Amino acid sequence: MPKLDTRWPFTRRQALLAGISAGALRGPRYTQLFRGIYIESRVPFHPEIRTRAALLAHPPRAFASYHSAAKQYHLPVPHTPVEHVSVFDQADRRRRDGIVSHVAPAQPLVWVRGVPVPTPVQLFIDLAAMLDLVDLVVLGDAMVRSKRCTVQELVDACNAWCGPRAREARLAAGYVRAKVDSVMESRLRMLIVLAGLPEPQVNFEILDEIGQTLFALDLSYPELKLAVEYDGQQHREDLVQWNSDISRGDWLERHGWRRLPVVSTGIFRRPDETVERVHAALLDRGYKGLPHAPSDTWRTHFPVIR
Repeated sequence: MPKLDTRWPFTRRQALLAGISAGALRGPRYTQLFRGIYIESRVPFHPEIRTRAALLAHPPRAFASYHSAAKQYHLPVPHTPVEHVSVFDQADRRRRDGIVSHVAPAQPLVWVRGVPVPTPVQLFIDLAAMLDLVDLVVLGDAMVRSKRCTVQELVDACNAWCGPRAREARLAAGYVRAKVDSVMESRLRMLIVLAGLPEPQVNFEILDEIGQTLFALDLSYPELKLAVEYDGQQHREDLVQWNSDISRGDWLERHGWRRLPVVSTGIFRRPDETVERVHAALLDRGYKGLPHAPSDTWRTHFPVIR
C-alpha cells in the first residue's frame, strides 16, 4: 500500500489507494480544499497549500499563474479569493469552485518552492491584464527589489511583447524603478508622478565628509533639498527606528533640507491632500517649470475617501 504524506494536498484517488476510506475523508481529520482535494486538518493554513491543491486538480503540465504565481514568488498583488492555474491545452482545463483555469501560450517555466510558475517578466506581462497601473508598478518595483529581474530586462520583455495588453505592460514597465524599498514608496511615487509633478529621485544617498553613506531618502528632489518620505506606523512602534528618524530629521533641518512626511491616510484616503502638499512644497522650494495646478490623472487610481 503506497504511503501518502497527508500534510500536503492529496487527491481522493491517492487517499483511497493509500487505504484512507471515503468516510474518513468526510470526517474531522481531513479538510477538503477543493472538490476531490484534501489535506490533514491539523496542518496550519498557508497560501501555498491552496496553490498546490489547485494544481492537483489538473494534469501534470499545469502551472500556477497570475496572482497564484505571484504568491509563490512572495510578490505583492491584491488579494483574490480564487487560485489561478494555467495549462497549454484547452482539453487540460478543469472546473472547480475556487479555481480559475486559463489556457496559456507555450512558454518556459521555472520552479519556485516546488511549484511551476512563469518567469518573472512573463508574470508581469500576464498580470497587465488584471492589475491596475499602480498595482502593476508596485509589482515591478518589488520584482527588481527582490532581484527577480532588472528594470532593463522588464522593459525589454514588455517592448518585445505583442500579445494581449502589450500597451499596458509597456506603460507600467516604464514606471518601474530600482532601489525602491517598499510597496508604499512605490504608491507614493506613482501618486506624485500621475499628478503631473516632477518625478522624485529614489533612495538618494546623503554622504558624510569622507563619502560614507549617512542615510538614504525614500523620495527626494536633491537639487531643491526636499525629501518626501512615507512614514509608516511601524516607525513609531520601533523605538530604535523612531530615534533614527528623529536624528535624521534634525540633520536634514540643520543642513537646509525640508522633509515632507506622508502617512497611509495621505495615500489611501486623502491622496488629494498629499498632491496639494507636494505641489506647494515644490513651489515653495522654487522648482522651475512647475504646472500651475496638478493633473487629475491620479484620481483614476487613488480614490479620495472623506
